[in-house]
Amino acid sequence: MLIESKITEFLDDLAGKSSTPGGGSAAALVGACAAALVSMVFNFTIGKKGYESVQDRVKELLTESERLRAEFTKLIDLDAGAFDKIMAAYKLPKSNDEEKSSRKTAIQAATKEAASVPFKTAELSVELLSLAMESAEIGNKNVVSDAAVAASLAYSSMESAWVNVEINLKSITDDDFVDNMRERGEILMAEGDELYESTLEVAGNIILG
Repeated sequence: MLIESKITEFLDDLAGKSSTPGGGSAAALVGACAAALVSMVFNFTIGKKGYESVQDRVKELLTESERLRAEFTKLIDLDAGAFDKIMAAYKLPKSNDEEKSSRKTAIQAATKEAASVPFKTAELSVELLSLAMESAEIGNKNVVSDAAVAASLAYSSMESAWVNVEINLKSITDDDFVDNMRERGEILMAEGDELYESTLEVAGNIILG
């Protein structure tokens, strides 16, 4: 499993000629890093003088950021696995019409999964952007720059994941599936844009005084 690799090993694999891990796994890893930073901000807020009024809320948010970190981590391997299924489908026999039809069906199913996995990464990234914004608003001001970095990473995870969604949608023949995913994606990306800009504004005001 990729998540059991050392960072150096993962990066070596990412840089190599193998198709997995690829951009989708990298996007999920970036999301996991962003979630970890958000958790750090909350951990530096819990029990700190001057933040007594937000303790209950921060603890709730920490639970959420840790949930997202775990989900992103799972997606690192899920994305690689989805691509491997596409490759396996393309290797299916095609010596007669029945085999060709079965192969085509398998390819389409695998490609839909390969689009759905990074879409989940993008969804979680937007959830995380909301947490990053709140961490900048109510978290320990001494680590507000980390909240801003978390937002930047979460935004990158969202955009990177969406690139992987689009490249797979290009090969899917189910128009309803494609249209639905693109419509949902448009709404998702717009929400992410707004959250990202808002977080940077909040953090910037604190950093610049």
